[in-house]
Amino acid sequence: MAKQKEIKTNAMRILESMKIPFTHYTYECDEFIDGLQIADKLSLPYEKVYKTLVTVGNSKNYFVFVIPIAEELDLKAAARSVGEKSVEMLHVKDINAVTGYIRGGCTAIGMKKQYVTRIDSSAQGLGKMIVSGGRIGSQLELAPEDLAKAARAEFADIIRH
Repeated sequence: MAKQKEIKTNAMRILESMKIPFTHYTYECDEFIDGLQIADKLSLPYEKVYKTLVTVGNSKNYFVFVIPIAEELDLKAAARSVGEKSVEMLHVKDINAVTGYIRGGCTAIGMKKQYVTRIDSSAQGLGKMIVSGGRIGSQLELAPEDLAKAARAEFADIIRH
């Protein structure tokens, strides 16, 4: 029987083209589960696993925020970090149209368009961080500065304290 070929996501192709090293984890999952459940399935420490959130600003522009899975986005701090008066969470039904990804498989790398992206500054203290690989059942581990490079992101304090 032929070995099943690993399905590469757009995010993985981008990382490879940029010569950015990453580790790919897969897990069995048919539907959306939250980051804490994913971390548990893969036995990963919560503080290393980050979720990708998409917001829409006052200006009707979209903004992407990458924060630790157990934390909440501070909407005021997030808005400040991108120079907006306010931002609100993008409605779940709009995620695919805006990003090209689906809920639970959204990553800051390789969205349909390049959106202004901020990674919570807590990631800078990590050697490696884990984010969605661009589809449900896929996670990528890479250095925070490599994620920032691939997603053209900056670091900012964007979680509720």
